Parts: sequence; C-alpha cells; structure tokens
Amino acid sequence: MSRIAIITGSTRPGRHSEAVAKWVLDHAQRRDDAPFDLVDIADYGLAQLDEMMPASMGQYSQPHTQRWADTIASFDGFVFVTPEYNHSTSGALKNAIDFLYAEWNNKAAGFVSYGAAGGTRAVEHLRLIMAEPIPPAMLRIANADMRRILGMGVSLSGGNGHLRAYSQRYALSTGHHRLPRSGPCSGSREARRACLQDRHHHRR
Repeated sequence: MSRIAIITGSTRPGRHSEAVAKWVLDHAQRRDDAPFDLVDIADYGLAQLDEMMPASMGQYSQPHTQRWADTIASFDGFVFVTPEYNHSTSGALKNAIDFLYAEWNNKAAGFVSYGAAGGTRAVEHLRLIMAEPIPPAMLRIANADMRRILGMGVSLSGGNGHLRAYSQRYALSTGHHRLPRSGPCSGSREARRACLQDRHHHRR
C-alpha cells in the first residue's frame, strides 16, 4: 500500500501552512486506500542549500540532509501544501525540494494551495519545479492539482487560521484518485539512485 506524505510549505512565524496541512490530513485519513502522514519541513532545520555535490549524485554530507532524505525516501507520493508568496511558492519549500533528487523520482505529487488567488500561481510554479529534476523521458511524477481532487476551496478567516471548506463534492474521504508508483526507475531508494545515475551517464 502506498504511503503518502502531506508536506507543509512554509516555515515562517505565524504561518497558516500547518493548519491547512492538518485539515488536509484530517480529510485524507478518511480514505482506506493509503496511509497519510504529516511532514513539517520546519522540523528538519534545513539551511539554505548547503551541499557541495549536486543532489542527483546522492552524496549528502549534512546530517539535516540525510535525515530529510530518509524521510522523503520512505514515502511513495506527496501532497504539498503551499502558500503563495509573490506569485510563487515559498522559498522554504523550494529549498527543501532542491536538497534531494532520487527521493522524489518516480513518485506522485499533488498540491493544495492557499493565499492570493487561491495560491494558483504557486501551484503553477510547483508543477514546473517538480518536473525539472527529472528529464522528460524519465519523468514519472504525476502532477495533480489537489484542489480538483478535493473539489473544494479553502479560505482562512481571522488571524487564527480557522478553515472554512465549501463545495465538498469530491472530498478526499470519498474520492478515488490513486497515486501511482511505477516506471523505469522504481524500487528501493538505492535502486532508483543507481538507475538515475546510469541514465545520466549515458546522456552525457
């Protein structure tokens, strides 16, 4: 059974991301086809990208990178909960994504957004970001706008992050959207990394 991470997209003080992520988790856990877990990027102490080697090499030198890699490698798909900052996602989430490579490959990615214009432009950027680390011929990330899967909008009212959902036509608890895990570079984290490095070598 696929294991899915719901990933917070902000680390700033007073963020709404954690409240939205917990709301998504509450709906997701009503499903019976996959276990869902909350992953808070604020818990990993990720500095501005501080690895000497490219993430595609998988040669992590920092303890926070290794801990982050171990967590992400243990999941089969992801739901990114992102705010919109200046027509894009947060720098903290982009930085967290950039730390890793093989751990994201051949997995599914979905998005829940909030903020200006409902976070639409943040999702537009995230779809491109998640496609970039994997060359098109090898891309196996199923980018899905989770607002369509949820079939609902989210609004934040007041300063306490209170959530108000509406139009729950296709709630997570009743939807039937699968997060696939298959493709030419599948298997364990080590097997995926070896496959990706081999393909990278032959493209040079």
